[in-house]
Amino acid sequence: MSAIDLFAGAGGFSLAAHQVGLEVLAAIELDTSAAQTYRMNIIDRLKQKTNLINGDILKVEPAELREELGLKVGELGLILGGPPCQGFSSHRINDAGVDDPRNKLLLRYYDFVEEFQPKAFLVENVAGLFWKKHASYLEKFKQLAQDNGYIIHFCDTLNAKDYGAPQNRKRAFILGVRKGVKSDDLVFPPTPDYFAPTSKEAEQGLPIWRTGSAVFEPLSHEQIEEYIDQHFRPHTNMTDEAARKLLQELESGTPVGVNDPCNIHMQPTEKMQRRFKSTRLNGSRMDADQEFELKCHADGYAGHKDVYGRLFIHTPSNTMTTGCNNPSKGRFVHPWKNHGFTLRHAARLQTFPDDYIFTGSTTDQAKQIGNAVPTILGYKLISAIIDGSK
Repeated sequence: MSAIDLFAGAGGFSLAAHQVGLEVLAAIELDTSAAQTYRMNIIDRLKQKTNLINGDILKVEPAELREELGLKVGELGLILGGPPCQGFSSHRINDAGVDDPRNKLLLRYYDFVEEFQPKAFLVENVAGLFWKKHASYLEKFKQLAQDNGYIIHFCDTLNAKDYGAPQNRKRAFILGVRKGVKSDDLVFPPTPDYFAPTSKEAEQGLPIWRTGSAVFEPLSHEQIEEYIDQHFRPHTNMTDEAARKLLQELESGTPVGVNDPCNIHMQPTEKMQRRFKSTRLNGSRMDADQEFELKCHADGYAGHKDVYGRLFIHTPSNTMTTGCNNPSKGRFVHPWKNHGFTLRHAARLQTFPDDYIFTGSTTDQAKQIGNAVPTILGYKLISAIIDGSK
């Protein structure tokens, strides 16, 4: 099968499609740095013969692109894509984002579905897409699909941690399959293959959720004892023995290569270093010394506890966002060092391989990583679609 990738970003979906064995014929991405990352990895390194369009999707005519690719209507296998999600972001309060012009890009996605008439299409977006205030966009998209011969097989949220990403990442997905396409064997979403440690599946010996520890080097004996002393003993009901066993059995990774261009983190000021040093292992901003309390957190304000927090070592990580290189944006502080974690650590949590290199400024790279579909999740979703339509 062949595919095209709309709003392709740094190429997370395309990488997954490549791993499945699909030929990615075209990709459209507005951001120049993301497009450079895409070209470097998907085209130059992986040798995909992708027609990469670095430009505004509103200025790309679907019919012209189809003809340029030499495709007949209905010949394309799959359209992938995650329209920019800022308008749908769930952190927006009240009615913010309701009339955001970026919301309309969801409907622009459908223009390509209508023209190409692929066998299937898969949309990814933030869970906020399903908020009631955005219902008009979602309902119009679904209606367009149904009116043009597509069956919506799935329209709900999935969590990447259920499919092997060491990250708690809930996102919206919409799968449409063209009527007449064989789909009797389609199982979508695919059955999760990772489970909560306390679940019946875990008791049966099935894999449990991967943890943030997976992207960092193994804990030393001394670090294990520090975790017990600073987190497990005072903040959980676990015995020291049980906590020690848990920590000793955590999945771990390898140190980030010294020459890895993504082995870079935000350089903290001297005051920030002291702040991080005063934050216990697994701790949040609430655990730092009082001198570091921000004005916006004064008077006992308990919100935004995760900012300046250390990544939890023994659970799936928090969601990687476009601010994943900035400790002021969430739990993006290294588990035990006194600085933020590196861009490579963030990319690993998104299950990008270490040979996937990001380009642009550190802010650009963080944005590309945070916006991506975790590769392992994309692989399993695309595989399910292909296997179910053979």
